[in-house]
Amino acid sequence: MQLDTNPNVSVPDGIESAQAKLVYLSLQQWPDASADELCAALGVEKGAILSIARTLRERGYVERDDGRYRLA
Repeated sequence: MQLDTNPNVSVPDGIESAQAKLVYLSLQQWPDASADELCAALGVEKGAILSIARTLRERGYVERDDGRYRLA
């Protein structure tokens, strides 16, 4: 996972959960992260990451491609 050195550190108003905000901000820092990479970086269980990522995808904030997540 490669770190983005010029992140835009803002969160859309529609994201209210603290964990969802953390995942969103992490994807600003680490574009194209896998669920396993997010788990390791954030210390959050994989089931929680997958649930949060699914919700963020359903709301149009995140895209998933080949098992990797990025901001939409």
